[in-house]
Amino acid sequence: MNEETLQDKSLMVLLGVVSIAFVWILLPFYGAVFWAVILGILFAPMQRRLQLKFGRQRNLTSLLTLGICLVIAILPVIILSILLVQEGAAVYQRIESGELDIAGYVAQFKHSLPPYFQHLLDRFGLGGLDGMREKIIKSAVAGGQVLATQAFSLGQGTFDFIVSFFIMLYLLFFFLRDGADLARKVRAAIPLEEQQKRRLQLKFNRVVRATVKGNLVMAITQGVLGGLIFWFLDIPSALLWAVLMAFLSLLPAVGAGIVWGPVAAFLLFTGAIWQGVVLGLFGVFVIGLVDNVLRPTLVGKDTKMPDYLILISTLGGLAVFGINGFVIGPLIAALFMSSWDIFLETKPRVQLP
Repeated sequence: MNEETLQDKSLMVLLGVVSIAFVWILLPFYGAVFWAVILGILFAPMQRRLQLKFGRQRNLTSLLTLGICLVIAILPVIILSILLVQEGAAVYQRIESGELDIAGYVAQFKHSLPPYFQHLLDRFGLGGLDGMREKIIKSAVAGGQVLATQAFSLGQGTFDFIVSFFIMLYLLFFFLRDGADLARKVRAAIPLEEQQKRRLQLKFNRVVRATVKGNLVMAITQGVLGGLIFWFLDIPSALLWAVLMAFLSLLPAVGAGIVWGPVAAFLLFTGAIWQGVVLGLFGVFVIGLVDNVLRPTLVGKDTKMPDYLILISTLGGLAVFGINGFVIGPLIAALFMSSWDIFLETKPRVQLP
């Protein structure tokens, strides 16, 4: 082994060790770093337009872009989170005080079922009304406690949240200002052909924009529509249901139907016929239509991934990375497909005998 080869291998080992150590020290704030990168990609076109208007004053244009991002993307999420925690705490208090009579709803629902389904519940051990009431009440109270305790945990974790929030804003400023230079350095370090590196970078940017912007539009649209119909039908805690439908709309095919479908069935079985019919029709022809029309246009068109792959990668991402997974999952899936496409294109054909 000559001296030059030894130096190259030593350098690679050193790069590997310090890179792992660097990632390790960033792990406590990976969410702040991740969203700084994502928002930097999303608002980079606005940064470039401002630079054309104000000239090459990168500090000024980055600060203006950061302010716009704060107003458009960040503050609404914070306000909505606070309102959601307050709504969840209020629901918990109503359940605990008995104002929200879940046991009565359960009894009404069971007696409204046809005899066949009542016998089916008995066969599966769910026919005992008292036992069913107790289980549902315990589940509802437990869920309410989780939401209620978030109000206290937010207060206890305020310092960590503030630190992460300002780290994200700080990094976002520099990603907006120096993002193009950083992207060129990363591309130069990747040992691939220039065309392949450009292809992967374009795929990365497209998937990030399609996933975040597309899913955000989907979530807001379905959440607002679902919340409005729940408010119109006088269903309690419309805001809580709206946020839940917005979150579940991230999942293709099923989405907000996980919420409005069972609620519509419950209304029908408990005698609120017109409310159940209206909610069911609205869910199918309005909320469902939004999902079927907007999702392929906003998400599938740019990611060029089938719905089943978006669904499984989103679920896997949420399971592994939490809320950040709705972006990380499809992004990993898209890069996986692109990398294998590049490999298959560059791999020489094998001649079969």
